[in-house]
Amino acid sequence: MTRFIIRRLMFVLLTVFLSSVIIFVATQVLPGDMTTMILGRYATEQAKDNLREQLGLNRPAIVQYGSWLSHYVRGDWGHSLTTGNEPIRPLVLERLWNSLKLAAVAWIILVPVGIFLGLMAALRRNRWLDQTISITALASIGLPEFVIGLVLIQLFAIKLGWFPSQSSVEPDTNFFRALPYLILPGITVAFTGIAHILRMTRSATVDVLQSDYVRTAYLKGLPPRKVLFTHVLRNSLAPTVTVVAVGTGWMIGGLIVTESVFAYPGIGRLLLFSIQRRDIQLVQATTLLIVAIYCVLNLLADIIYAYLNPRIRYK
Repeated sequence: MTRFIIRRLMFVLLTVFLSSVIIFVATQVLPGDMTTMILGRYATEQAKDNLREQLGLNRPAIVQYGSWLSHYVRGDWGHSLTTGNEPIRPLVLERLWNSLKLAAVAWIILVPVGIFLGLMAALRRNRWLDQTISITALASIGLPEFVIGLVLIQLFAIKLGWFPSQSSVEPDTNFFRALPYLILPGITVAFTGIAHILRMTRSATVDVLQSDYVRTAYLKGLPPRKVLFTHVLRNSLAPTVTVVAVGTGWMIGGLIVTESVFAYPGIGRLLLFSIQRRDIQLVQATTLLIVAIYCVLNLLADIIYAYLNPRIRYK
């Protein structure tokens, strides 16, 4: 198991390193001039040259990359010139904490509902309940987040008045005070993700139910509840772990649409803001952090999967 974890950890470090190279190159080829975006189109060439020298943009690209990555690893993420020279690291971590709170609400909705519906569909496969759940899941996958969000706002915020239509909360608001503002965006984020977990759980559970050891357990006279929780769930939920980890990573980094619809101050909205303002250092810091979180979640998924399926440890 230790060797398995070390191999996966080395793979994560390699992935983050290659991603940092891609992020740096991508930000260098963005259209437009960074100094013009910061100083305005009426800035003089002398002012632009001074800013380039201040930011180190006149150095070779490989030198810029090495300096950026070394400072990033040490925790010095630079300053955002579009937010009044504010330090980037506390700003990004504050927005990340906001997104984590939203992801937690979505996760609480997403995982239990997705697994429960997947199990119900598998246990009633090829019946009307299975067909209804499957059709509804397929229909939900095609709905964009902004459509789901607008429908929820219209129904639960405007007509029923149960929840606020916007999720603009103060940065220091604790989780429980912010909870009413997180319900609608949390449901929006969870809506499409439920379908993926549901379908994976159903498929894996159907395969396990048709296996020889489950049939043997039934033939031995074991109660259906014991067979389900002892023999079926441990094996059928192993593939679902990966889907949950990927979905959680997406919830952290892919919340741009949902956070924009509900005006929620999360890391996705911050990334969109930095791209629109061409704040290169803020784009780099935010994107690399999202990649690192995504990789760590996949590492945890691999470890849990190996624990549930010991054969994976020796591959």
